[in-house]
Amino acid sequence: MAPIERITLFKISSEEDRNRLLEQYKVLAKTATKDGKPYILDAAAGHSFPDPRNKGFTLSVKTKFASLEDMQYYDTECEAHKALKTVAKPMAEEVLSTYFESVV
Repeated sequence: MAPIERITLFKISSEEDRNRLLEQYKVLAKTATKDGKPYILDAAAGHSFPDPRNKGFTLSVKTKFASLEDMQYYDTECEAHKALKTVAKPMAEEVLSTYFESVV
């Protein structure tokens, strides 16, 4: 199976909160493990550029997984992702948007 790329978009108006979440993504990239080994192939996060096409999303994150199974583990079992969600939920203004696809 081809790797899975996932894009997650957040609406967070406070720049301080966005910076805090960006720091949490750095922690996630260093600490996320599955069976004792790193399993996220790539993780990048940053501020979205001000543009009407952003529909108010202010923070963009791209993660890459070797398989759909790894992405599902990330969503349901990964302790590092659970810690990140604890930080993100109170600051997100609306439901986030996530899109993923298998890349060839």
